[in-house]
Amino acid sequence: MPAVYFLVRWPDQTTTNCYSPSTVIHTYFKPGEKYKKIDFVSQARSGLHAASEKVRAKFGFACSSAMDQLHTIESLSEKFADDSVIEIIAID
Repeated sequence: MPAVYFLVRWPDQTTTNCYSPSTVIHTYFKPGEKYKKIDFVSQARSGLHAASEKVRAKFGFACSSAMDQLHTIESLSEKFADDSVIEIIAID
């Protein structure tokens, strides 16, 4: 299962390289897309859960790395206002 990395630019202009265990994340994020924080976290939650379920379907267990990434995204996003803008810079 090919891993995918997506680069996120936070409202304070810092970036985070995020991990997905599945290409299904391409369904949820595209380079150049901008989201309000609340929408970004929702998309990340949906996309990383879907990616984890792809791993479960193939290997019989969920992907803990996807859930760790989601936790990191949720934690990092807490310092920003709900209407702040988060951008997907790249997705590989």
